Amino acid sequence: MVNFGKKLTANRVQEWEKYYINYKLMKKKVKQYVQETEQGGKERQRVLNEFARMLDDQIEKTVLFFLEQQGIIAHKIKELGEERTVLLKSPDISKISELREAYIAVGHDLLKLLKFVDMNATGIRKILKKFDKRFGYKFTDYYISTRSNHPYSQLQQVFKHVGIAAVVGALSRNLAELQERQGSYLSIYDQPSTALVVQDPVIYLIHASVDKLTRSTNFLQFLGKHALIIEEGEDQVDKEKYYFVSLMLNLVNTFLYMVNTYIIVPTADDYSTSLGAAATVCGIIIGSMAVAQVFSSVYFSAWSNKSYFKPLVFSSIVLFLGNTLYALAYDLNSLTILLIGRLLCGMGSARAVNRRYISDCVPHEIRMKASAGFVSASALGMACGPALAGLLQTKFKLYVLTINQDTLPGWVMAFAWLAYLMWLCISFKEPVHEAEVKHVFPDDDTGDNEALESGLAQPLLLSSEKMQNDEGDEEECNGSDEGQEESHKPTTSIASAYRLLTPSVKVQLLIYFMLKYAMEILLAESSVVTSFYFGWSTSSVAIFLAVLGLTVLPVNAVVGTYISNLFEERQILLGSQIVVLLGILLSFHLTSTYTMPQYVSSALITFVAAEVLEGVNLALLAQVMSSRLTRGTFNGGLLSTEAGTLARVVADGTITLAGYLGENRLLNVTLLPSLIICVGSIAATLLTYNSMF
Repeated sequence: MVNFGKKLTANRVQEWEKYYINYKLMKKKVKQYVQETEQGGKERQRVLNEFARMLDDQIEKTVLFFLEQQGIIAHKIKELGEERTVLLKSPDISKISELREAYIAVGHDLLKLLKFVDMNATGIRKILKKFDKRFGYKFTDYYISTRSNHPYSQLQQVFKHVGIAAVVGALSRNLAELQERQGSYLSIYDQPSTALVVQDPVIYLIHASVDKLTRSTNFLQFLGKHALIIEEGEDQVDKEKYYFVSLMLNLVNTFLYMVNTYIIVPTADDYSTSLGAAATVCGIIIGSMAVAQVFSSVYFSAWSNKSYFKPLVFSSIVLFLGNTLYALAYDLNSLTILLIGRLLCGMGSARAVNRRYISDCVPHEIRMKASAGFVSASALGMACGPALAGLLQTKFKLYVLTINQDTLPGWVMAFAWLAYLMWLCISFKEPVHEAEVKHVFPDDDTGDNEALESGLAQPLLLSSEKMQNDEGDEEECNGSDEGQEESHKPTTSIASAYRLLTPSVKVQLLIYFMLKYAMEILLAESSVVTSFYFGWSTSSVAIFLAVLGLTVLPVNAVVGTYISNLFEERQILLGSQIVVLLGILLSFHLTSTYTMPQYVSSALITFVAAEVLEGVNLALLAQVMSSRLTRGTFNGGLLSTEAGTLARVVADGTITLAGYLGENRLLNVTLLPSLIICVGSIAATLLTYNSMF
């Protein structure tokens, strides 16, 4: 593995050599500071001040050269623009072609400058991480918080890079207007923004470089991050491994599983009372599926190392059996059979396989679309489940079987999984597994936990090779082959995976737990609460839950297209938690009356804010997990899934236990833990805010 110091030397532009940060010097200084401090030769505060001044000088040197080169490129574009103005008055095809070539040459100069910025920014991040690790002090938090927020900050010049955006825009516009097919010379500003990408190949490269620096988020990318399957830039999936029908089968599996999860929510309380239990036992009925999923996620993640087809077949069979038992429990008058059926449904959760198939077997150019499809299928299933339950309002006998609103969800899903199983066996093509395959998090832009803790994993500082560079650099720092080998070993247990989690990553997992807990409390107890306070029927509850589910995609569209481009992800993260807290507070029954508008509005606020929070939280989580969590059974995706599933289990258990206090106290008793956890997650976010980049 080539360490970053050698990579910087090999890839830098020779004529710009003196303007790169002196990474080698700073690395030696870090080692020297550690030795002097250990020997008592220098005070810690003096070391911090000296290193900060040295880093300021290095950044200033790089930024000033960057601005100078940016000005040179802007001047070239200005001169070419004057030529273009003259040429358009008396068009000459040969001269237009020459002018386009000149613009393309400027585009390549801009690419070279962008690579210069990216290389230096990565070096800054790495040296800060190295200082924190070797010196044992969170210098990065101090440095970033004092520099990035200062009005004269050199870092802000780079992070915001408004000048670069203007240069890219000018270059794109002029090249677009020189296209021979644009006889009218319409401006690109009169066309949709998507038209910008249909240009000369150099514009593709420039936009790709800028996107890597800015992590500019559109709706598709936002959904992909929501799925914890991030777009990659380096790896190439063998096209022969990809089969569209197999991808569709994985997405349908995702959709059906989410339908299966939520189709029973509107009727679970009625089913439990039909079997002689309290209405609040619906918490156990709904939560039993999540309990089984805690364990099924692990073995499905391990199984997908060897096969995709076999786990999907197993999943379908188990879900068919589970739903059949769920439906038969009514005539058998057995709550035990019902719970066994739901446990079997949870044991058939193959979402880890679905994610893994997209990460491993879908080509790079469509992987983001497939990832967005995964999230869309989940959201659609979440909405269709309750809606379908609302349509199954009938009652009749079929021989000895009772068909009603309680049993029909089980029968419908059993036949759906049987049909899916037949389609799966006929159409799925098992791809060839490689010796080493990527896991839920791809290697490109997932980031590492040290990058988060260093506080400098800004959009600018993420690169397609950063995890490999980090690992190689750490090997150089450790000075042993064992260190390099260890850095590439996948985690082999939950304990080893947990040890790789930094405090900031743990905070994000806490946030994920909190939002899943709040959402599960809202959804799982909705039928009991609305029936007690407002007398809602099953159909009314189903419509309410379906409407909530249908907000997922529009909300993600707004966040992914607009909000994420206006604010930093950590700002959205904190703001969303505050809105969730507001929704929880509004949900409490504190007065003599509890009105329907109060419940519906507070539920909508809580659910929408939690959806926003989930997308942003997973986007950050995907960037800051350790690179070792990209491989092995106990990968980052599994850990986040387990955190969310555990939250659902605890929430459903809370509902059942609170039911013993009476339905009149159920709402406030279940909301209180949500409030406490939410306040705790906000406090933890504030404590680690400066390191959430």
